[in-house]
Amino acid sequence: MRWLAAAALLLTACAAAEAPAQSEPAAPIAQPEAPAPQAAAPRDLAFRCAGAFTQGGIAVCQGAPGSDVRIEGESVGQIDANGWIVVGFNREAPPQLTIEAVHAGATTRQAIQIAPREFDIQRVDGLPQQTVTPTDPAVQARIAREAALKQIGFASQAPMTGFLDGFIVPVEGGRVSGRWGNQRILNGTPSTPHFGYDIAVPTGTPIRAPAAGVVTLANPDMHYEGGLVFIDHGQGLITMYLHMSRLDVAVGDVVTQGQILGAVGASGRATGPHLCWRMRWNGRQLDPSVAVQGLATARAELLR
Repeated sequence: MRWLAAAALLLTACAAAEAPAQSEPAAPIAQPEAPAPQAAAPRDLAFRCAGAFTQGGIAVCQGAPGSDVRIEGESVGQIDANGWIVVGFNREAPPQLTIEAVHAGATTRQAIQIAPREFDIQRVDGLPQQTVTPTDPAVQARIAREAALKQIGFASQAPMTGFLDGFIVPVEGGRVSGRWGNQRILNGTPSTPHFGYDIAVPTGTPIRAPAAGVVTLANPDMHYEGGLVFIDHGQGLITMYLHMSRLDVAVGDVVTQGQILGAVGASGRATGPHLCWRMRWNGRQLDPSVAVQGLATARAELLR
């Protein structure tokens, strides 16, 4: 099956982080039990949300189909025909948020407490300078062309709810070599926060889809990201897989949870083999490692 939508925003790439002080086994991401078959619709359509209420977190809400959902007054989408919507909270989310659903002239509100997080400063050296501060006109032109490809991938709004599968970690074993949200200094130059969760594993390690979805970008040779795949798990919840050595999927492929997408590598802006795993929703950068437990919590509370 082939499916794709059109235009959105730019991805900032990540470099491998070989920082021994921060390295630790990847195991701390709690793996939920294997998901039960996906429910077609919630039994109770009263508006409620469950998940990981933290900076970079994710939640699933249920309510009346067609309801307009707003976060702090900003419309973020509509509840689908089966009563589901996924929402997320960026790195700078305040301690308190209001999520509301507007339907048939009535508004239902839920006050959310957002747990704050602390973010480290991480230094990464030894990167090719043209991947940190590019000055070569040919490189700049390439970056612009690739930005347009990523905009298309980010614009996807797949009519599915793969996020209700819950997430599994895409690779087995390894160690955490870079955490989401850390401030980065690349080759001595301050950079934007690192919006990836890095797991250092050997080149060739299989990368598996954390949940069902549709592939919206698959390119083996991007300037920053090297081998790069995007998956839309429904409603524009996009996960990304960077620095891949091999791609086994193509744009438009529909994948199932656990399906192999390709293999870990060190292509693009990287100093060693690792998976840089990213997630984005509605223009917000989210933490995929938090989503593993967050979506498991949402399933437990909303799919009973």
